[in-house]
Amino acid sequence: MKDQPDLKLLSTFMAVVNGGSMAEAAAALRYVPSAVSQHIAALERDMGVELLVRRPGSRLILTAAGRSLVQAAQTLFEATARFQDAARGISNGEIAELRVGAYPSAVSHLLPGVLSALQGRDRGARIRLVIVETHEGLPRVTSGDLDLLIAYRYLPEDPPMPSSEWVTTSLGFEPLVLVAGARPGRRPPELAECLEMGWTSGHTQNPDRRLLHRWAGELGISPDVTLETEDLHSMLAMIRAGLAVGLIPVTLLGEDTGRPAVQRVALPPGSGPLHREVLAVSRPGTRPSLINELVSLLVEAVGGVSSQGP
Repeated sequence: MKDQPDLKLLSTFMAVVNGGSMAEAAAALRYVPSAVSQHIAALERDMGVELLVRRPGSRLILTAAGRSLVQAAQTLFEATARFQDAARGISNGEIAELRVGAYPSAVSHLLPGVLSALQGRDRGARIRLVIVETHEGLPRVTSGDLDLLIAYRYLPEDPPMPSSEWVTTSLGFEPLVLVAGARPGRRPPELAECLEMGWTSGHTQNPDRRLLHRWAGELGISPDVTLETEDLHSMLAMIRAGLAVGLIPVTLLGEDTGRPAVQRVALPPGSGPLHREVLAVSRPGTRPSLINELVSLLVEAVGGVSSQGP
C-alpha cells in the first residue's frame, strides 16, 4: 500500500460513491466509463483491498473497507476545502494572528484606544502583544517573530535606520516635557532652579540620556543625573516625590489628571521643543490589511498626543 493515496483516484472513487455507478461518475467527471473503472482498479491496487463489489445490472456495493475509506476521504476533502479557503484569505491579506511588539508606555497609553477601535471593526484576527524595547524588538522583526514593532527614536541617528531588513513608517512625534514635583500655590519652577536639584534619566548610552546631554549642551547647562533608570514610571515617581526633575513623554503626564503631582518647568526663550519620534517597523513586502489599519489608527493616536505638547 502507498503511504498516501492518489487524490485524483480518490476523487473518482467519491464520485462513484455519490453517483452510485461508474456511468454516473463518468458523466459527472466528464470521463469515459472505462477511465473511471481504471481509476477504481488502480485505487484498489494502491490500497491493497477491495473497495467496491461490482454486480452486473445492480448498483455498486461498498465493502467494509470502502465504507471506511469514504469516511476518511470526506474528512480529507473537508480539510482540503478549509485549507484552500484559508490560503485564498492569506493571499488576500487575511491573517489569523498578528504579533505586535511595543515599548511599555505605548502599550499603556497608545494601544488601548487603538485596539478597542479595531475590536469594534470585528477583523477576526487575534492581536498578540509583546512588551519590548526598540533595540530588542528590531531583531525580532527581522527574524519573523514579530509582525509589527511600535518603536521610538530620540535622535535622528538612532535606530531604526533605513535598512533592507525592515520598513519604517513614521507615526508622528511624542513631545517630551521637563517636569518637577508640584509646588501647590507657587509658580512653576524655572530651569535655573532645577540645576540645583538631582535629575533622572536613562543610563549613559540610552537614547533619552544622549538627547538630554545634547539639549543641555545647546543651552550651556550641566544637569546632575542622580537616578539612572530605563523605567519611565520610576522616573515619574521620583519626580512626583520632589526628588528629581526630568524629561518625561507627555503621554505619561495624563496619569496626573485630577491630581496634579508634577509641574512643567518654565524653559528659557529660544529653547526648542523636545520630542521622540514614534515609528511602526515591519518586514519588507506586502503588509496584511490589519497592519495598515493598525498603523493608520496609531497615526491618529500619536497626532492626539502631539497636541498635548508645549
